[in-house]
Amino acid sequence: MAPKERNIAMMGYRSVGKSSLSIQFVEGQFVDSYDPTIENTFTKATRVNSQDYVVKLVDTAGQDEYSIFPVQYSMDFHGYVLVYSITSQKSFEVIKIIYEKLLDVMGKKYVPVVLVGNKTDLHQERTVSHEEGKKLAESWRAAFLETSAKQNESVGDVFQQLLMLIENENGNPQEKSSCIIS
Repeated sequence: MAPKERNIAMMGYRSVGKSSLSIQFVEGQFVDSYDPTIENTFTKATRVNSQDYVVKLVDTAGQDEYSIFPVQYSMDFHGYVLVYSITSQKSFEVIKIIYEKLLDVMGKKYVPVVLVGNKTDLHQERTVSHEEGKKLAESWRAAFLETSAKQNESVGDVFQQLLMLIENENGNPQEKSSCIIS
């Protein structure tokens, strides 16, 4: 079987760790220096449930509540990783606005999304509870994970779950794993 190409956009408020997650997934390393991203595209071959994928990951510039949703992110993308920081209530509020704008621009009620609460290594600075994140994801019918790009915690799972959601959306359901909300 030929690998399936899947385009994924990473979105979220600035400095929530979108680039750190992207680089950790693609290159397996943690980059600590914060340099606001203009926009980067990474490519990685990966395999989920014996299907090979070529993932094109677009690490977007951080959005805020006033950003116009960039229309190019609604075209040719199969799924979205929406990232907030567990240490920033503001980033959690902004992710809700990004999601609403995403649905508006796409004109859809559902898009494959994994909601990610990043920076679990800073748990002592947590302001967004695990329950809040989980509840929000459930209301979106999205998968939910908390990650630490720094400690490479659950980073690969984000993309694995998103690829499975995309397959389900495309009418190719994979074996259900216990952590997917259907």
